[in-house]
Amino acid sequence: MRIAVFLALLVVALGYAAWRGGGPERVMAVIAALMVVLDPLLHRIVPAQFASLDTGHLIIDLFGAMTTIALALAAHRFWPMGMAVLHILPLLAHSSRALDLAMHPAAYLVMQVAPSWLVAPVLIGATWHHRRRLKASGTDPSWHSSPV
Repeated sequence: MRIAVFLALLVVALGYAAWRGGGPERVMAVIAALMVVLDPLLHRIVPAQFASLDTGHLIIDLFGAMTTIALALAAHRFWPMGMAVLHILPLLAHSSRALDLAMHPAAYLVMQVAPSWLVAPVLIGATWHHRRRLKASGTDPSWHSSPV
């Protein structure tokens, strides 16, 4: 049931960001959608495991961290920095698992999954603030301008 609630909330956030968001919100929607789609595809090749290092989720989490860090560097917004942190936190779970193989599998699972619950509310809030800035000033720059 919790997975259905998570996916429903994420679908709402992705749809809202794609429909009403600016460039950074739409890019984040694509990143989040790709991570959700990659999960079952990758686990056809690499089964999910929490008793040892979960390489499947490690690959997905590396993708999420790298892309959201790139988004945070390019976007003319503050929220992508927080989103990047949410995608870096699962990497700490993988590091902890690699350093301590005696870690309880449930602790490893929670450390990996818990930050993802904040992605949808942050994206909804970011899109809502984008719409507010547009309404207030008529403009909301999406990207840092290049000095070139």
